[in-house]
Amino acid sequence: MHIPDGFLTGEAAALGFVPAVIGVGVCLRRAAATAREKDVPVAGLAAAFFLVGEAPFVPLTVGTNAHLLGGALAVALLGPWLGALTITTVCLIQALVFGSVGFTTLGLTITNLALVPAFLGYPLLVALRRPLPFPLAAGITAAISVMLAALIFTFEMTVGADHAIDRGTLAASILGPYAIVALIEGVLTALIIKALLGLRPDLVRARRRETVPA
Repeated sequence: MHIPDGFLTGEAAALGFVPAVIGVGVCLRRAAATAREKDVPVAGLAAAFFLVGEAPFVPLTVGTNAHLLGGALAVALLGPWLGALTITTVCLIQALVFGSVGFTTLGLTITNLALVPAFLGYPLLVALRRPLPFPLAAGITAAISVMLAALIFTFEMTVGADHAIDRGTLAASILGPYAIVALIEGVLTALIIKALLGLRPDLVRARRRETVPA
């Protein structure tokens, strides 16, 4: 779900930095006020895990690929603020070190991968954890977060493209494969959360009763 340089118009790429800068700014401020000391090393380990987990890219069509996202798992472990910052760090490393993320479209990538799980996925997780077992709630949240990000990604690619494209074909090539990714990520997230709750429940921050992002 990384948009390469040169695929979008300059205006679309520039506008993508607006929600990214605002969202990351909110996360930085909130994380500074709420992060626990033991969350920092967990965030570092999580970032390394997500770098490896997102590495396998499956090409879909021109300018698109499929891969695991990990945002819902990050916010379940670290809360919405530090979780989003962890995925933001992963996006930055992928752009600066590996070159797998476009520089001009980095704002959109951060919005899709980091901010969607934090500002949309986390409130959903909080709502689902009341009637459902927490691992199941986390798995469903992960699957829905992937599809929300895929829908937004499709909108960005079709509206902001700098050349004419077949929007129906592009949408099908993105949403179909990402439905499979959503299923896989939902199952993996549920299994990882279930294992952690059995071994180190203190590491799963979202299980605690905390404030939902406004």
